[in-house]
Amino acid sequence: MNIRDRVEKLRQLMKENQVDAYIVPSFDAHQSEYVAEHWKCRQWISGFTGSAGTVVITLEDAGLWTDGRYYIQAEKQLESSGIRLFRMMDPGVPSYTKWLADVLKEGSNVGFDGNVFSIDMVKKMEKDLKTKGIELKMNKDLIGYLWEDRPEIPKGPIFTHDVKYAGKSRVEKLNEVREEMKNKGANYYILTSLDDIAWLLNIRGADVPNNPIAIANVIVAEHKCYLFIDSCKVSPLIKLELEAEGIELKASAEIQTLLGNLSNGDAVILDTNKTNIRLYNAINSSTKKIESPNITTNLKAIKNEVEIKNLKWCEIKDGLALVKFIKWLKNSVDKTEISEIIAEERLEDFRREQEGFVGPSFDTIAGYKEHAAMMHYKANKETQYTLKNEGLFLIDSGGQYYDGTTDITRTIVLGRLSDEQKRDFTLVLKGFIALSSVKYLYGATGSNLDVLARQPIWQYGLDYKCGTGHGVGFFLNVHEGPQSIRNDHNNVILEKGMIITNEPGIYLEGKYGIRIENMMLVVEDEKTEFGQFMKFEAITYCPIDLAGINKEMLTESEKQWLNNYHQEVYTKLGPYLNEEERAWLKEETREI
Repeated sequence: MNIRDRVEKLRQLMKENQVDAYIVPSFDAHQSEYVAEHWKCRQWISGFTGSAGTVVITLEDAGLWTDGRYYIQAEKQLESSGIRLFRMMDPGVPSYTKWLADVLKEGSNVGFDGNVFSIDMVKKMEKDLKTKGIELKMNKDLIGYLWEDRPEIPKGPIFTHDVKYAGKSRVEKLNEVREEMKNKGANYYILTSLDDIAWLLNIRGADVPNNPIAIANVIVAEHKCYLFIDSCKVSPLIKLELEAEGIELKASAEIQTLLGNLSNGDAVILDTNKTNIRLYNAINSSTKKIESPNITTNLKAIKNEVEIKNLKWCEIKDGLALVKFIKWLKNSVDKTEISEIIAEERLEDFRREQEGFVGPSFDTIAGYKEHAAMMHYKANKETQYTLKNEGLFLIDSGGQYYDGTTDITRTIVLGRLSDEQKRDFTLVLKGFIALSSVKYLYGATGSNLDVLARQPIWQYGLDYKCGTGHGVGFFLNVHEGPQSIRNDHNNVILEKGMIITNEPGIYLEGKYGIRIENMMLVVEDEKTEFGQFMKFEAITYCPIDLAGINKEMLTESEKQWLNNYHQEVYTKLGPYLNEEERAWLKEETREI
């Protein structure tokens, strides 16, 4: 079936089930950003492959809501599908719930699979639709009826993430969680987000591509922790290990039974943004519900000293892979045929040479020329470009290592650039340096600092329709909250020990894309009578292409920052390179 056929089949099923609109989000039953193939229902019904977006099908119309990272990609992928693109970050564009309230008749029915909708999503929908008396049907997995060859829920094995990497044992982490539960007056805590579960229990898996996590749910009680997981995923040895530390294994389906058996004297904490509505409705109605962001989210966001030490070594290894790759690319581009996919694969080869490498941390974005203007471009054999010794090549990639997760973008100059390209490369660099070098008073959030990266770009009437930075997990998800740097409201204070990316960019549709990205560690600066000052420490070590810079546009302090950074890159990486590689890096990190 093509996309139009799938949508028409869905409409037929909607009529049979007396549903006037059907909603298909991007999430799985754990509200994950990246999901296993089994839950890619939105991709199946629309053909849109981005990681974020919601499809709404009515009997007469259809729309996809997605953010600024995916506008160009979505326009292309929705062609001929009959599904309209709603650019959800643009002024005046209604949310899909408000759009439904506008187009549906009084007393209509809206259907969706409650397993993939959070409590917050349903509450918002109820609020936006209540004036029309619209009923929600939450147990309708209509895509499941239509998707005949739908992949199974993954059943891959879990493994232990050694405390020599993690820095804290699972017993220590559980004790921290229970202390917080006690402070909040709860004796049970529902944890459904997969990266939080992996962090809490020091377990990892491979159920989601690029994310070392396993499909499971957890309930932490005062003296016991229940892990709801398919038994085939847990080896006898790991089962004994977990049980010895007070973690009891239960079948996946048993979580609803346990929640239903809670009493009116119990109090349960749950994150309404992460817990799905089906689990919420399974909780005994007499049980007290305490709505709170996941306890583990804040705990895992602040890396401990062991994690930081491991991550810095991990970043050196990753930097070595990048340096070897960039050297190979620049020396080979005019001598042999290199496609976007070949470049992507070659970089992964260099990473695989590094100790402790497990796999990529996300699908590599390897975009040449105008392909790089699509922020989350994915090269394919049909449309990929062959690289030439001219223009800009953007590569955004990362690695999963036992001792950390990396995320880095470099825009590489392959040959002659126009004045406009050099100007825009330099503007991105200026924004990148402004954020990298800021000194700020403790209490600031990413929302307070985002303007620093944008200001040089705004001066030329340009902008980028995405955030500037995100948290990064430790051998976990490459996107991790609660901290971020973006221009919408975020009240999360940047704390010592947090990891955050710095990645401003310029993306001109049909022309080129430029992004420079480092990972940074939040550290303390001086303390004065006015309070504790903070700063960022760059922990990504890789040269920024000097051939892209218009030096006349840089201030002396910006030049000094770049020279200092490049000196550190050379100092960190030089000892691990051979003589030829070291000479190449010396030239790439020369003072300007």
